Amino acid sequence: MTVALMWEARAAEGRGDELLAWARAQGLPREPVRRETFRAPQDRVLVVTWWDAGLHDTLPELPAPPDALTSRPPHRWRFESLGLT
Repeated sequence: MTVALMWEARAAEGRGDELLAWARAQGLPREPVRRETFRAPQDRVLVVTWWDAGLHDTLPELPAPPDALTSRPPHRWRFESLGLT
């Protein structure tokens, strides 16, 4: 099974580039199958990691960034891949 973990945060005013750099610099204790980083309007940063794992397995996740970089705590979601259509 493939599981995708999504992590999304919104930067504090004027700190979008710093939040993006912080997210890109975060290592994980083991490597996912794939990792992709996205940017969106309103200085949002999204990181998606894909894992060969079960939906409820314990997997490494990005931590919360320093409070000064964000306007709110990050959101996290976990999805089971249903394959390409």
